[in-house]
Amino acid sequence: MTRNREIQSLSPEAAAQARSLLIHEDAAILAFNKPPGMASQGGSGVTHSLDDLLWAFAKSNGKRPRLVHRLDQGTSGVILTARTQPAAAFLSAAFAGRDAKKTYLALVKGKIPPAEHGVMDASLVKVEEGGRPRMILAREGRKGAQPARTGWQVLARNGDYACMQLSPETGRMHQIRVHLMSLGCPILGDALYGEGQGTGARLMLHAARIEVPHPDGGTVSLEAPVPEDFRAAAEKAGLQDGLK
Repeated sequence: MTRNREIQSLSPEAAAQARSLLIHEDAAILAFNKPPGMASQGGSGVTHSLDDLLWAFAKSNGKRPRLVHRLDQGTSGVILTARTQPAAAFLSAAFAGRDAKKTYLALVKGKIPPAEHGVMDASLVKVEEGGRPRMILAREGRKGAQPARTGWQVLARNGDYACMQLSPETGRMHQIRVHLMSLGCPILGDALYGEGQGTGARLMLHAARIEVPHPDGGTVSLEAPVPEDFRAAAEKAGLQDGLK
């Protein structure tokens, strides 16, 4: 945890927003349903982030929860924080050791795979294009390449649209987005790997569920319902059956 830091004050509105996003709370973990458009952490051009809102849960000595993983700014859904340093170390190790099982939903458009399910096993490497980092498929032996595996299942299809469930086995940056692009069906609204606002108002990717070992023993399974804009986009594309 962040130790002995001066507590940053939040407006009553910001504190209320932080509480409204909370979907699970115990002695070790706080989990939130991050809305689309909110950054996980601060950075260049970011004025408001989930990390900022964590001050609503700070203790009097300045200790506050910390993020143990990230979601892209456009992605909605479950995100975990740890309330103590031992919990943060435990959860970080669980994510690094692939003990956290993550399930995403995505609305895609393009050449939908004819099969109902499969696994995308393709290494990725980070590159810089125009000062903006992105991931690309890596040829065998390329320096800096990282193994990446994503299980996928088609939940509903309608012409060149589909609602897909994704189960990443690794946690590379933009992994799901690049793998779906490489399959020929990028995510709706993906401005970096797809057609951007030509297909969606924002990135239609939702972190629906996480199952992770709990620092105090056992496992915890957390879910976040899809946002209304995601559901509306699915219905517009004739994919509402994929959300049942």
